[in-house]
Amino acid sequence: MSTPQTPATAPQQAPTTLRSVAGTAYFPIAFVARFPFAMMVVGTLTLVVSARDSIALGGLNSAVVGLGAALVGPLLGAAADRIGQRSVILVSGIVNSLALLAMAAIAFSSLPDAAVLAAGFLIGASSPQIGPFSRSRLVQLILTRLPSTRRARSLNATMGYESAADETAFVFGPVVVGLLATTLSPAAPMIGAAVLTLLFVTAFALHPTATVSAPTAEEAVAQAPARELRTLGVLVVVAGALGVGLFFGTVLTSLTAFLADTGHGDSAGLVYGVMGIGSTILALSITLFPEGFRLPARWLVFSALMLAAMLAFGLAGGLPGIIAAMAIAGIGIGPTIVTLYSLAAERSPRGRSATVMTMLGSATIVGQSAASALTGAVAEGAGSQAAMWMPVGAAGLVVLAALVNALGCRDATAAPVEEAPLLEEARSLAEHPAEHL
Repeated sequence: MSTPQTPATAPQQAPTTLRSVAGTAYFPIAFVARFPFAMMVVGTLTLVVSARDSIALGGLNSAVVGLGAALVGPLLGAAADRIGQRSVILVSGIVNSLALLAMAAIAFSSLPDAAVLAAGFLIGASSPQIGPFSRSRLVQLILTRLPSTRRARSLNATMGYESAADETAFVFGPVVVGLLATTLSPAAPMIGAAVLTLLFVTAFALHPTATVSAPTAEEAVAQAPARELRTLGVLVVVAGALGVGLFFGTVLTSLTAFLADTGHGDSAGLVYGVMGIGSTILALSITLFPEGFRLPARWLVFSALMLAAMLAFGLAGGLPGIIAAMAIAGIGIGPTIVTLYSLAAERSPRGRSATVMTMLGSATIVGQSAASALTGAVAEGAGSQAAMWMPVGAAGLVVLAALVNALGCRDATAAPVEEAPLLEEARSLAEHPAEHL
């Protein structure tokens, strides 16, 4: 008579979904932790303009925030690739919280404008870029914890979700800034962002999944050389992310200027949020696209839709036309962001995924910062109608990068997802697990 197996001796079934591996709490923590990053450009702009009564200084400060993110952000990603995410995120989160609180105090003080700009640079330089870090972390979980038969599909679905989360934060982050600034005070968005950083960025850093991205000594030695970060395949994707950032900044600033001129300034956040509806739906539906609809083609098609929507945006003479253009733009921007990060995941050199993801995040925030400053200057000097044509140039850059990618990076994107370099690393993990775990 056979003895039934007890729970202690029964074989354990391997997890088959990313949610079961990462844990249900991971996703809401990582989602809310993105908001301080999405709030900082608009929040500092709102605060400085209100406190110092200078649109020029506000725009310059936004550009300085982006400069800090551009110079230091990729270094934070490189540090996370080398020593793991936890310590990097904890340190940057604490510094960022203090910088946000300092900005709230300095802006209304008698300190010179240089102190405001210094605080802005520190905010950008210390900003924990949760989106890129989350992507890198989840990709490693997929490669090391999921069955090989589910990795390609999980990778596509994860890039879709992560892009939808980023898009939602970038669309509604400025809405949160507007609500806090108008109902409480211009400093409230900075204080709120500092609190969110302390709570949710710290929780993200301390989450158990952070250990999956901590490399062993052998892995650190096995990192690809830094020169592989300067290949055309990587740089063209970074250029696309820069264009996306320019798109966000030009659209939000020109829309705000136009609606303020027409007496609907209070509705800017709501109208801007229209773009997030189609974007989120399409980004989450990315796995439904046919396999033959490859990444280079997706980038071309959906960036062209962004460009067409912005031509309609510039021609729109009133609120109904603007809302329609924003809805169409949302359909284009969501899949474009998903495609950019999917290509980045495929092309990341060995051991440098966090670096590449952070390069994309830094490029996006640089674009948003520079575009906010430039578009604000155009709106002030030439009028809001002229500023409404600025998004056409931003969308055009995304299309141009897509064309360069399609024509110049065929070797890097010819293979389907199942044969991508990222999944080649998965096979290496399976063959030599002791080197990676």
